[in-house]
Amino acid sequence: MTRSLDLVFMGTPQYAAVSLRRLLAGPHRVRAVVTRADKARGRGQELKPSPVKELALEAGIEVLDPASPRTPEFAARLRDIAPDLGVVVAYGRILPLQVLTIPRYGCINAHGSLLPALRGAAPIERAILAGHTETGVTIMQMSEGLDEGDMISARALAIGAQTTAEELREKMAQLSAQLLVEAVGRFAAGPVAATPQDNAAATFAPPLRKEEAALDWSEDAEAVVRRVRAFAPRPGAFTFDGNTRLKVLEAKVAEAGASPDAAGTVLADGAAHGGLLVTCGRGVVELVSVQPEGRRPMSGSDYRRGRRNADTQRRLGSSPCADASGAAETTGRPNASL
Repeated sequence: MTRSLDLVFMGTPQYAAVSLRRLLAGPHRVRAVVTRADKARGRGQELKPSPVKELALEAGIEVLDPASPRTPEFAARLRDIAPDLGVVVAYGRILPLQVLTIPRYGCINAHGSLLPALRGAAPIERAILAGHTETGVTIMQMSEGLDEGDMISARALAIGAQTTAEELREKMAQLSAQLLVEAVGRFAAGPVAATPQDNAAATFAPPLRKEEAALDWSEDAEAVVRRVRAFAPRPGAFTFDGNTRLKVLEAKVAEAGASPDAAGTVLADGAAHGGLLVTCGRGVVELVSVQPEGRRPMSGSDYRRGRRNADTQRRLGSSPCADASGAAETTGRPNASL
């Protein structure tokens, strides 16, 4: 017999708020929401609540935002609430065993990959960087190990050739919400079976580092485009045009074959094709949309037309360089300017 469950929801970003909204519209009671503490944002560094907290406050639900989920006070409050099930989506904190075992049926999590592939903090971006054509969402019973819990359900999702991380994240947020609603319904109906993961087949998706957003023109054209997609639109893959930091918002492979020009060279004949063409370790990439630091996004062709000496052969680099002659270069990535 299906019954209504008392839930505690744990999440922080908009990605998680999608699932919370779906649960609030269902038959189960969200007794409390756990989220990260308010964070300073914007130029004024004003403290602002997370999207999950904003939604919870609108719905009149108790919000818990402990500095750490490991405090005795936090565990005590959860025991007072006595939830049937904990539902976790992108909370951003590792939950200790003492918290995972408080709900009657433990805690379940929506992870953004087909486990055991891509365990960790950045499965969406890592899937794109690796050139995967498919990913998905897995609902698992949480354990102390990093994304090692038994799997309750999973569903695949295709990654298109031009899909960006933001686009994929939006699709996966909707899929996560759908699968979580289904999973909660299964717990309400009776015992839920779960399948252990094959730990020997596990791969990992560690947090992204800022330096990974720098475009490495010695990579092949497809890898460069994947890096642009993985970091689009925020924080944005970037390169340098002299001392100007140039964010690359959209790119596509223009040529797949070898090029006689050094990696990072802006092809002088790109203007004839109406675009901004850059050579890679193998192949040529067209920078479709870019954003110079401190300016608005624009097309690559508009950016090219706005630069001095637009039709001379120049080079992009991975760090600022005042030498516009293109002579400066470091070992590995090109370090010369346009």
